[in-house]
Amino acid sequence: MKNYTITVNGVAYDVTVEENGSVSAPAAPAAPAARAAAPAPKAAPAAKKAASAGAGAVKIEAGAAGKVLRIEKKVGDAVKAGDAVIIEESMKMEIPMVAPKDGTIASIDCAVGDAVEAGTVLATLN
Repeated sequence: MKNYTITVNGVAYDVTVEENGSVSAPAAPAAPAARAAAPAPKAAPAAKKAASAGAGAVKIEAGAAGKVLRIEKKVGDAVKAGDAVIIEESMKMEIPMVAPKDGTIASIDCAVGDAVEAGTVLATLN
């Protein structure tokens, strides 16, 4: 077994690592006054989005990093090329994510308020 001191976000933790690779629970922080609670990662929504992404053949992707401001269409709506499907807010600007061609909305893979990165699939068309 080996002992290490690891610092995460300014808080030092004493960690014991066994020879087989498993890690014991961290001991009390070396500096208890500096302890800060870290938010839990949000894995479930990402998994849900990944599962529904790809329902349609044509993807509508985020053009820039930002936040989903409005969803203009719903699953099953017919759209024409150029119709706004989702409105994204980036750098205090509203940016419409438009249908690249005529079709039907197959999936909406985001929710109002979601933070998105450029290239994130927001919706798909058939």
